[in-house]
Parts: sequence; C-alpha cells; structure tokens
Amino acid sequence: LPSKTEIRSMLMESMHLPRSRDSLSRFLHRMKQPDGSFTMHEGGEVDIRGTYCALAVAALCGIMTDELKDGTAEWVIKCQTYEGGFAGEPMAEAHGGYAFCGVASLVILDRYRLVDSELLLQWLSKRQMPFEGGFQGRTNKLVDGCYSFWQAANFPLIDGEMAREGRPTTDGLFDARMLEEYILLCCQVHQAGGLRDKPDKSRDLYHTCYVLSGLAIAQAYSATREPDGILGGSQNAVPINPVFNLTTLSEQFAVSYFGGNRR
Repeated sequence: LPSKTEIRSMLMESMHLPRSRDSLSRFLHRMKQPDGSFTMHEGGEVDIRGTYCALAVAALCGIMTDELKDGTAEWVIKCQTYEGGFAGEPMAEAHGGYAFCGVASLVILDRYRLVDSELLLQWLSKRQMPFEGGFQGRTNKLVDGCYSFWQAANFPLIDGEMAREGRPTTDGLFDARMLEEYILLCCQVHQAGGLRDKPDKSRDLYHTCYVLSGLAIAQAYSATREPDGILGGSQNAVPINPVFNLTTLSEQFAVSYFGGNRR
C-alpha cells in the first residue's frame, strides 16, 4: 500500500533542499508510462499505488504538469472493477487500499466524474462489518484496523465530489460511530500503547498510523452529522485532508511553501 511516510519524507527533504524539487520532478516524469500509469521505481512494476504517490507528491510540491496528468485518469478508471472497488491494475481484484488510491488520484486530477459512484458505494458500504464495526479490505476477508482509513476515507472524498456536482451525499452508508468504537475498544493496546489490526494481533507502526488516521476520518464524519458524535468530545478531533492523509496544518504549510494545489 502507498506509504505516506515516503510522501512525508519527500516533503521534509524538499523543505530543506528546495532544489530537490527539480530532481523530484524529473524522477516522476521518468516513471510516467505511455499508458498513463507510473512505475514504482526504475524498472519497477506498474501499480495504482505508485500513480497515487506520484500525483500526491506532485500536487503538494507544486510540480504537477500536463505531461504528468496526460492519460492518467483514463488508466486509473480502468482499475475500477465489476464489484465497484479499484484494483492495483486493470483486470485485477478490488481492494481497499487500491480503492483509496484510485479515488484520491481522480480527485487530485479533478476527474472523479469518470467513476461509477453507485457501484463504488455499493462495494464500499458492504466492506464495513455489521458486527465488528471495522472494515475489511476485500470481499470475504476479515476486518482489519488499517482499513479504518483506506476504506472510510473514500466516503468524505466522494461526498466532496458529489457536493460539487449537486448530487446526494453518502449519508447512511457509513456508520462512523461503530468505526470509532471498533478502533477504541478493539484496536488499542492499552497496556503498552500503539494500535493493531484486531484483538490478539501485535501493535506496529503501520497500523498505529492508519488506525489513528481512520479515527480522524470517523470523527470528522460524525461531527458533521450528530452534535455528540465524537467519542470523548470534540476536543479529541484532529482535522485532516483525506486526499493526502495530512493534518490540515501540514497540508497548508506544504502548499504555502511549495505553491502546490489544495484539494
């Protein structure tokens, strides 16, 4: 799955070495493929994760070009499957992390209108488990705390695009309160700190990051729909931009520093 650590590392390096934006831009252009996709590295595989990371970095660092965007939305939409989610590449299986990468990429490109939203929302709404409250990543898989972000973050992204088009939002398709409860009751390692996939699993930095990110998504979603929707009170909420999974302050700083584009 795409590493936000990589994105943040690129941002941090560029903040100290402004000239690295030029080399970063050259690298992204080298990774761009004729069909609109991006490889993950020199000689690497094509994957929707690489496409998302390339677009997110380009947008935040103010190095987006028409050449980087050319044909990319058309390649990304080929990754939407018959189920409604997105796969890592065309003709593969829909997956939560890939779905986020696909939706966020199209939002960055301002081409979300290409998505079959009805089919996508059917698939997304079925990924939240009715008993646990957390999300699974794929059909017939177990719940996993990291999908608290990868799946749930799609709902505010879709809401934003539908609102721009004057279409109905996703109210009722995602139970944010149940997700908050799954995260706080099942994913916390109370004695030692950190967060995890599910009970009986070990904590790790990856799940700590994305479970907390999912909590921020659930809190923001609850806050706009019910006055007391945030468990523990509104002071616990951390505003983020789900397109980049950055706090709004971090996003504003990056965009201001580099002259990038906010979404």
